Amino acid sequence: MTVVRWSPWKELEDMQRSLTRLLDSDASANSERGTWLPAVDVRETTDALLIQAELPGIDKKDVRIELHEGRLTISGERKYEKEVNEENVYRIERAYGRFSRSFSLPRDIDTDAAEATMNNGVLEIRLPKKETAKPRSIEVR
Repeated sequence: MTVVRWSPWKELEDMQRSLTRLLDSDASANSERGTWLPAVDVRETTDALLIQAELPGIDKKDVRIELHEGRLTISGERKYEKEVNEENVYRIERAYGRFSRSFSLPRDIDTDAAEATMNNGVLEIRLPKKETAKPRSIEVR
């Protein structure tokens, strides 16, 4: 008799594979419309909120960052490099066109002191916390 170990995650893994196949088949249609979103990491330190966005192949002059009423919006455009007519193109997976990502910011962020840098295709936005929001120690006497 063969013993098969039951995994409660098997059905979820099968569903994830099915969804991945479904989404992958629609990926080329999305890139033709220019719809894409950069991958973003949001981290919090004791003194700031850090947002990093992957923007390979995008010049910093094509990136716009806006802060308005507690929302941060990163938008821009990855321009199509050039149209190649003399070569046989078998697959185009890189997405082109406009993008926009928005994030609600906590109230304790000092938006006036925000800074942004771009290095090796990674945009980093540093949003310091207000002085009143930083933790402080109180000595017990």
